[in-house]
Amino acid sequence: MLSSLKNMFKVPDLRNKIGFTILIIAIYRLGSHIPVPGINFGAVQQLSAAAQKGGVLGFLNLFSGGALTRFAVFGLGIMPYITSSIIIQLLMVVIPKFEQWRDEGATGQKKLTQATRYMTVALALLQSTGLAYVFGKGGSSGLLGNQFGNTILLSHFDAPHVAMVVLSMTAGTAVVMWLAETITQRGIGQGMSILIFANVVSVLPSQGAAVRAEGGNVKFAIIMAITLGLLAAIVFVEQGQRRIPVQFAKRVVGRKMYGGQSTYIPLKVNQAGVIPIIFASSVLYLPALASNVVPWKGAQSFISKHFLSPTDWVYVGLYGLLIVAFTYFYTAITFDPHQQADMIRKQGGYIPGYRPGLPTERYLTGILNRITLPGSLFLAFIALLPSIALHLWGITNYPFAGTTLLIAVGVALETMKQVDSQLMMRNYDSFLLK
Repeated sequence: MLSSLKNMFKVPDLRNKIGFTILIIAIYRLGSHIPVPGINFGAVQQLSAAAQKGGVLGFLNLFSGGALTRFAVFGLGIMPYITSSIIIQLLMVVIPKFEQWRDEGATGQKKLTQATRYMTVALALLQSTGLAYVFGKGGSSGLLGNQFGNTILLSHFDAPHVAMVVLSMTAGTAVVMWLAETITQRGIGQGMSILIFANVVSVLPSQGAAVRAEGGNVKFAIIMAITLGLLAAIVFVEQGQRRIPVQFAKRVVGRKMYGGQSTYIPLKVNQAGVIPIIFASSVLYLPALASNVVPWKGAQSFISKHFLSPTDWVYVGLYGLLIVAFTYFYTAITFDPHQQADMIRKQGGYIPGYRPGLPTERYLTGILNRITLPGSLFLAFIALLPSIALHLWGITNYPFAGTTLLIAVGVALETMKQVDSQLMMRNYDSFLLK
């Protein structure tokens, strides 16, 4: 990896892509500090202090890089885009038209991308309207918890000011979506993951300082040692894979002989990456947002008690179960055993010991289910363990340690793999071997 870091700047094309990605990240961070018009800055500071206590608002603030509590133009961040992607992927299972588009290749993918964009704008409109109502009329206690009281951000709560806030944040979300897609097309790495990485890394220094101030130097040193151990474990599991051997039969086409080669299918232990954690967190913050519009006091009280604290046992249990469920779900989307078995059969290949077709599909399904279980449990363990440990120590200013580590390490590893592939595509194999 260190050699790749050194050699990637020797390739002009790759160097330009990296520079372009850094430029987009700088633009994104700039927009995260520009507040929408008509905001009370004193209330913004109170909201930022409240977000440090964790809960749903703290999680949303983590994924927006602090832009949400600043009520910035990019305050919604990448979350509407992520949520719309989740919805579209779920609809592929139940709507035949979406499944047909998925199988059409590049043409169908463009249609799915367009549908994701429209849904992102619709979700941004709904979320920005809800936030404007919550923080404009002083109803933020449902989102922050009753201990924070009512936080009013809008200086004037009337139709023109609310419309300005909603349009500004919706337009900001559309720009963020365009920035993410631009990174994917012209930069290095997956744009959505890169922007999330920039957000979570940007708050690490302040969160580390908060842990040291609250727990002292000794606890801070122990937490840093645990963090390094978790980093090593994450890298070890992220690199782990099961290699399925594939043998291709020899065939004669004209006067040439093809095939006779052997290769393998790499099945990662954590095939889904950090996406299940993002999906699970997105689902968990929906009840908190709904509590602001549900008139039933009993539901509001239950949500405020169990969904606003990352150390509540109901929250922890649901979070862990959702991570495991979404790991299986996203793995099934990214790796389809039926499609893979059919591709191997059409190419004249087979897995030794298994006939092409249905037996190969059953074998791949069994292997995938067996290696996905430890991968999903590992994701849940890493996401929940630091929060529980910090809670036992009475430290509340760093509630998303496991999530932050998984996202940062996962995105960094995936980006470096893309850098390696870019170097190999340009025949710089000698660089990789040094």
